[in-house]
Amino acid sequence: MASPVTEFPGNSSRFDPYKNFKFRIKWEGRYVAGVSKASPLPRAAEAVEHPPSDTSRSRKSRGRTKCGAITLERGLTRDVEFEQWANKGRNLGSDPGAEVAARDLRRDLLIEVYDEAGRLTLAYKLFRCWVSEFQSLPDLDANANA
Repeated sequence: MASPVTEFPGNSSRFDPYKNFKFRIKWEGRYVAGVSKASPLPRAAEAVEHPPSDTSRSRKSRGRTKCGAITLERGLTRDVEFEQWANKGRNLGSDPGAEVAARDLRRDLLIEVYDEAGRLTLAYKLFRCWVSEFQSLPDLDANANA
């Protein structure tokens, strides 16, 4: 005997599904996800050491800037394109003809930060982002209070 499926009523008056999230992810002018936790946005410049010329001390100058990985956690998305983008890198090099163009792997993202009143306070533009790890389902724990 098949078990009955419970339908949960939707709130048709709610316009923004990401309202309860203080960080919203936007690309191509539309919101694609809301997250509750974001890691720092690391950036570091290399130090290039130059050999001494006429003095006994070496000299250092600023080199290339490297950006580190960013982690977005406890999120919600209703945009299927976001998960499709996250899955594109999964099959790299697996089958001939299944290659993905680099322009499809990378996207410019905007992380918007909202205050307690729901007002936009900061926005960070991230260029040429790609997904290195993606978890589509969080831990399912009915006893958790989160």
